[in-house]
Amino acid sequence: MEKAEVLAKVEKNALIAMLWTPSADDALEMAEVLLDAGISCLQVPLTVPGAVEVIAELVASYGDRALIGAATVLDVRAAEGCARAGAHYVMSPVLDLAIISRCNESGVAVIAGAMTPTEILTAWRAGADMVKVFPCSALGGPAYVKAVRAPLPHIKLIPAGGVSLQAAPHYIAAGATAVEVGDEDLVDVGALRAGRLADIQTEVRLFVEVIAQARELSTVDG
Repeated sequence: MEKAEVLAKVEKNALIAMLWTPSADDALEMAEVLLDAGISCLQVPLTVPGAVEVIAELVASYGDRALIGAATVLDVRAAEGCARAGAHYVMSPVLDLAIISRCNESGVAVIAGAMTPTEILTAWRAGADMVKVFPCSALGGPAYVKAVRAPLPHIKLIPAGGVSLQAAPHYIAAGATAVEVGDEDLVDVGALRAGRLADIQTEVRLFVEVIAQARELSTVDG
């Protein structure tokens, strides 16, 4: 998948599910449930045991209909390993200029992590395709995104860290390109292991609905 297509799909879907799970099996099972419920952009954090293998398996199984990203990538070596596994994009929670540079050299979409306006602008100027604002809820949530976008409206921001169902539409209204969700509001491992798949699917559909409504309202207001 070409880089431009990957970025367009992230923006179109506007909802990224982070597979924070304690095992590879949980990640694979959760991915299937989320995809069936309507999620089309998944991220596998490298904190998951065997994360690179999970990425490769998800790309092989679902890469023709979903984006599979690599997250919590902290160095160039890890980024290269994820790219070899077929990850459609690389995301880091921190600003690492070497990761941005290497991804640009190899043509892999890269979403850099940043917290302050200075870090956000530095990431963008270094070649990040989008910027993950983390931990956004601790910084003020949607109000922080809105404040940052006032002087930096050209930078595509993805708030992450504590994005709840209630807050998600407000982030979109504040100008976020997409939101990353990875806590039990969406990725509920307890529900997965208990077989409460319908509960997970209900939450997914609620997220998809509120984000779609928020984007529609933002378009009208714009």
